[in-house]
Amino acid sequence: MSDYYNAFEMSPVPTPGPEAVPPEPFHGIYGMPAFVTIPTSDLAASVDFWIRGLGFFELFRIPEAVVHLRRWAFQDVLLVPAASDPEQTPAMSFSFAGVLSQVDSLVEDCRALRPDSVDGPRDTPWNTRDVVVTTPENARIIFTAAKPFDPASQEARDLEAVGITPPGAERGDNEKHV
Repeated sequence: MSDYYNAFEMSPVPTPGPEAVPPEPFHGIYGMPAFVTIPTSDLAASVDFWIRGLGFFELFRIPEAVVHLRRWAFQDVLLVPAASDPEQTPAMSFSFAGVLSQVDSLVEDCRALRPDSVDGPRDTPWNTRDVVVTTPENARIIFTAAKPFDPASQEARDLEAVGITPPGAERGDNEKHV
C-alpha cells in the first residue's frame, strides 16, 4: 500500500496522448503556490525570448522592478533587473509542463531566437519528452511533456515500483483519500 493517490483533476496539465490539447493561457490573479524569480541584465531580451521562444505571455509589469510572465495556471516566472548574468548555466533548473504537440515548435522557436539554446528533445525514464533550454539570462529551463501511458512499458513498471499508478488503475487503497 502507498500513500500516493491520483489528484490529476487539480492540474491544468491535460491527459497525455496524441490528441492532448494545451489549456489556454491563464490570465487570472491568484495566490501563487510556487514561482521562480530570474534576474536578468537585459530585461527586454529576456522577455522577448520567454514570450516568443517559450510561449509565455506578459501578465503584468512594474517598471524597473519586475515582469510577471505566465503560460498556464501555476506556471509563473518573475523576471527582475540585475547588474549582470551568471557566466555559467547553473545545474539547477526550472521545469514547466506542456504537451507533446508543442515540443517541435518550441524547439524551432527557441533555436530561431538563439541557435545554441536548445538541448534535446530526449525521452526520460519517467515517461516524458524533455527539452533543455538555456535562456538569455543563462537560466536552465526544462520543457517537459508527458508521453502517452503504455502500461506494458518499462516506464510504467518503474513508476508502479514506487507506488505510482495511472488514473483508473485498480489499486484498492485510494478509499481513504476520497
